[in-house]
Amino acid sequence: RGLGSSAHRPAEDSWLKSLFVRKVDPRKDAHSNLLAKRETSSLYKLQFHNVKPECLDAYNKLCQEVLPKIHEEKHYPCALVGTWNTWYGEQDQAVHLWRYEGGYPALNEVMSKLRQNKEFTEFRKERGNMLLSRKNQLLLEFSFWNEPVPRDGPNIYELRSYQLRPGTMIEWGNYWARAIRFRQDNNEAVGGFFSQIGQLYMVHHLWAYKDLQTREDIRNAAWHKPGWDELVYYTVPLIQEMESRIMIPLKISPLQ
Repeated sequence: RGLGSSAHRPAEDSWLKSLFVRKVDPRKDAHSNLLAKRETSSLYKLQFHNVKPECLDAYNKLCQEVLPKIHEEKHYPCALVGTWNTWYGEQDQAVHLWRYEGGYPALNEVMSKLRQNKEFTEFRKERGNMLLSRKNQLLLEFSFWNEPVPRDGPNIYELRSYQLRPGTMIEWGNYWARAIRFRQDNNEAVGGFFSQIGQLYMVHHLWAYKDLQTREDIRNAAWHKPGWDELVYYTVPLIQEMESRIMIPLKISPLQ
């Protein structure tokens, strides 16, 4: 009996492990190469600035005065995609999205030139006195999402941020390559990105709506489309955490 029990134990252990250990198919390439747009080499930077509550108006005024003058110069290979204040979500927060056309070399070129820019260094010093904390991420855009281009307003913007389970980015991309077609009817899809540096396995979806009620109506309508519920069912288990910010664009934002 002892020999029989011992012989069956490895099989039982293997079966039990299969319940808890997730099997991941081996990949022969980085998910950034498989999921990012191949026709462009753009790199994005997403900045979150938590501002002292009493300084938010002054912070916005400073950004609106300085940032366009610096980044609209032709010899800086970057562009401001959008800049917002969080309306619902973390309060007294500014969010900026930049595009560096040419990838990491463009980012390095811009950073090197800005270090030599006296106006920018003075701007950063004054801005720093207004902040409680700040963080940023470097992102690539999903190949199947829209390119974020300037749009007229007025709109509110929703930034939905997903912390995925490590190893699930390819699955997320495969499902959302199909899911995005359910969310194009009202031109609400602005851009979709995944992190390369900073907090990893982060996905950000950026949406535009006329108002909160329009957002509610569009999101509810998606559930009446055959196939949407199935895609949600399969993507939810890939998520560890998720966050939604409703944001209002500043006057200088190309996304209005």
